[in-house]
Amino acid sequence: MNRRSMLRAQVAVGAAAAWGGAAGVAAAAQPRSAGRPAGPARVHVVMYEGVEELDFAAPYEVFAAARFFTDRQIDVRYVSASGPGAVRAAYGTQVKVEHAWAPRTADILLVPGGGYARRDSPGVWAEIRSGVLPGKLAAAVRPGLTVSAVCTGTMLLAAAGLTTGRPCTTHHKARPDLAEQGGLLKNARVVDDGDLVTAGGITSGLDLALWLVRRELGADAATGVEAMLEYEARGTVWTPPTAGRP
Repeated sequence: MNRRSMLRAQVAVGAAAAWGGAAGVAAAAQPRSAGRPAGPARVHVVMYEGVEELDFAAPYEVFAAARFFTDRQIDVRYVSASGPGAVRAAYGTQVKVEHAWAPRTADILLVPGGGYARRDSPGVWAEIRSGVLPGKLAAAVRPGLTVSAVCTGTMLLAAAGLTTGRPCTTHHKARPDLAEQGGLLKNARVVDDGDLVTAGGITSGLDLALWLVRRELGADAATGVEAMLEYEARGTVWTPPTAGRP
């Protein structure tokens, strides 16, 4: 374990203890699937030129930190439709993408937003015009895969035809476009429609990731990550009405 991981582990244990003493530590270590075998949780964060830094970095941090609160292995990686290589983000950050596009090996495919207000710059609009990423997103859909998007990343899913007739959300300035393209807009921070999960707002990547951690790894893992990051998930999570309830 390197020094950064050791420090994180110490913080994680301290956070767990803070909300329950020894019992809290034990609870933090128990995933929802405790008592039965489970494979790794594999999260692929999609990168492209002009992607917003906070949109991809915040979910990556949440999923990576979740490994301290579950016995399940967590595999979080950056991927790109163009394959391994350097990606320049919206504010100039250079990110080295080391992994190939391989959605069949993912459980969660997460699409950040970026550059939607700058139509002539790298970002969502450039990817939509190219058609390469939307095409690959459309082809990635399969049973067992959750496709998710942060902020205007939802517009890439719309370009792929994945939001048509589906409950979803995006950045408030892009909502009219999303509705025009057939999305069923919901006024919620996170919209969970099963295999399609979207979030609205630049900082909503934290809330989207925390919700998916809760859904896939259990509430103890999610609250543990919240305590570790000193951030409480905000806003409403929309889910379909439960059968038999109003």
